[in-house]
Amino acid sequence: MHTDLVAALDIGGTKIAGALVDGDGGILVRAQRATPAREDGDTVMAAVDQVLGELTAAPLWGGVAALGIGSAGPVDASAGTVSPVNVPGWRGYPLVERARDAVGGLPVELIGDGVAITAAEHWQGAARGHDNALCMVVSTGVGGGLVLDGRLHPGPTGNAGHIGHISVDLDGDPCPCGSRGCVERIASGPNIARRALADGWRPGPDGETSAAAVAAAARAGDPVAVASFERAAQALAAGVAATATLVEIDIAVIGGGVGKAGDVLFTPLRRALERYATLSFVRRLTVVPARMGTDAGLVGAAAAALAGHADRTGTATAGV
Repeated sequence: MHTDLVAALDIGGTKIAGALVDGDGGILVRAQRATPAREDGDTVMAAVDQVLGELTAAPLWGGVAALGIGSAGPVDASAGTVSPVNVPGWRGYPLVERARDAVGGLPVELIGDGVAITAAEHWQGAARGHDNALCMVVSTGVGGGLVLDGRLHPGPTGNAGHIGHISVDLDGDPCPCGSRGCVERIASGPNIARRALADGWRPGPDGETSAAAVAAAARAGDPVAVASFERAAQALAAGVAATATLVEIDIAVIGGGVGKAGDVLFTPLRRALERYATLSFVRRLTVVPARMGTDAGLVGAAAAALAGHADRTGTATAGV
């Protein structure tokens, strides 16, 4: 018998993953479908229903206390709706209500994907043991979430900690969000590659123009590739330092595809942070790579479900 058993969904533009997760973050049952991202909203929901159908058919389902959902955003946890940028069929889509119906009326907790990954890193990963942390996902976009005073801090709509849209360059490029000079506009994978190409970097014989290819070139000493990562690191450092100054975090965890670049990113990032995080109460701030990998969204959604269940029942849930 598993205590604190919950169901979790991790919904993105590529895949919809589901799991049954125990109170120690162990994944006991898995289900997955491709996201029909170009289809209408009900077709996308049908794929979610298929994943939930597999989970509800599992012998362990009878012990499930709640469902946690981490979704690509924006999300609105207060309204129970989602409008993922990369799933155009879902705009203000009532995901919580539909999912609750699919799981027989169980409590449902909705958070954004950046917040879900934060919950996972705080519960089981690189931010474990830290009461005040920022966790970031740096990949196609830049998202994030906050842990304050030992608890996940999703904010009223579930989007708090969305560091990708802090402006760090007052006269910078227009960002698709409507602002200018956002962290995401400089530090996301596609923007690292875009800058490198614009400044004269040329891909190798395979023609690969991703941020991973730029990282490989930077490791090999290509000065334009190095400069593109240094610029991204500077933007990230400015955003992290601003966050630390505002809410006194002592660790920043960086995951996502760009986070996997290793020293090409982290060496200039730590150097830039020394220039931006200068006040006495932010100088001890450390920046580390994420640890949770591809299951982070599921584990974080489960953490949110467990925390919600603990709040409703008045029980303590360690580390969530």
